[in-house]
Amino acid sequence: MAEITERKSEKTGLKSYRVRIRLKGRTPETATFKKITDARAWAAKTEQAIKEGRHFGVSKRHTLGELLDRYEEAELPRLKSAPKLKPRLTTWRALHGATLLSDLTPDVIAKARDMLAAMPKQYGGGKRTAADVNRFLAALSSVCTYGVKELNWIERNPLERVSKGSESKGRVRYLSDVELPRFLKACRQSNNQNLYLAVVLALTTGGRKSETMGLRWSQIRLQDRTAMLGDTKNGDARALPLSGEVIVLLQERSKVRNLLDDRLFPPKPRSKSPFLDLRAPFATALKEAEIGDYIGEGKKRLFVANFRWHDLRHTCASYLAMAGTSPLEISKILGHRTMAMVSRYAHLSPGRVVELGDMLAKRMGVGN
Repeated sequence: MAEITERKSEKTGLKSYRVRIRLKGRTPETATFKKITDARAWAAKTEQAIKEGRHFGVSKRHTLGELLDRYEEAELPRLKSAPKLKPRLTTWRALHGATLLSDLTPDVIAKARDMLAAMPKQYGGGKRTAADVNRFLAALSSVCTYGVKELNWIERNPLERVSKGSESKGRVRYLSDVELPRFLKACRQSNNQNLYLAVVLALTTGGRKSETMGLRWSQIRLQDRTAMLGDTKNGDARALPLSGEVIVLLQERSKVRNLLDDRLFPPKPRSKSPFLDLRAPFATALKEAEIGDYIGEGKKRLFVANFRWHDLRHTCASYLAMAGTSPLEISKILGHRTMAMVSRYAHLSPGRVVELGDMLAKRMGVGN
């Protein structure tokens, strides 16, 4: 309830009215007015706003730094992205840690966004890309959302009114019909007995590197021809399809599996990696299959691969698209939550568009 106390200055003799609102479970709110009518009006309005959850005077008592403290203590430890998120939050703390939440306006954040865009990258130098700056904005947005929903420290997320930079559609590199057999041959003939299985598994399932290389035998169900994933990047459980030569390779591998380690690709002793490191044999196979370009001349001639492990996932998605697989089906196989990621492969299936047009014409009775 609201309490209004009349005060009188000993020096000037002027009266003032101090309002104090105390509601159970809420931080007390106080204000001082020269007129009793203003005091009563503010008391009634503020008390009603507090009861309806519309009053956020608390934002004037907390800084962004304090909100970051609460977020990092309660939310950050639960996130898989914490290692990448932490440095971005540290940057926001340096820029506006002392700023009151009430002063963290869209204009203030927009200026910080432009400042970040002009700053060099922390690692490797070079200018920040729009995507990089957007990740900083996304990190702050998560913190502000926590302040809105969990703490009730702010009424609205100011990032909702801050525009983001335009990002590129993303790099899509996949093995062509000519490159694929060359690369598979190089992997099959590799001195590393794990490379071919790992590559074929990645190509046929479309799984991320951590998902395929981190598989355990307890996840593999050969009878059902699936590998069950329970802890994916986006947190959704899904099954990887096991088909073709992968089944045979896994059956052979199961006969000589390591009984002391449940992982399909256990790392070398004393390695800190959660799975076997295949970067060296992978690079060798790319060179053998000439998946890349040579630069320089003579003794300085150097081979530079233009294909990464993650591009095996792109290759899987690209071949699915060219086979006429629907975007929804591709998203289910790859584990994408949004269709925006799958749309990158839409241009690879023009033949399927023609097929659908022929089907439509035939159904309408105007086909050939």
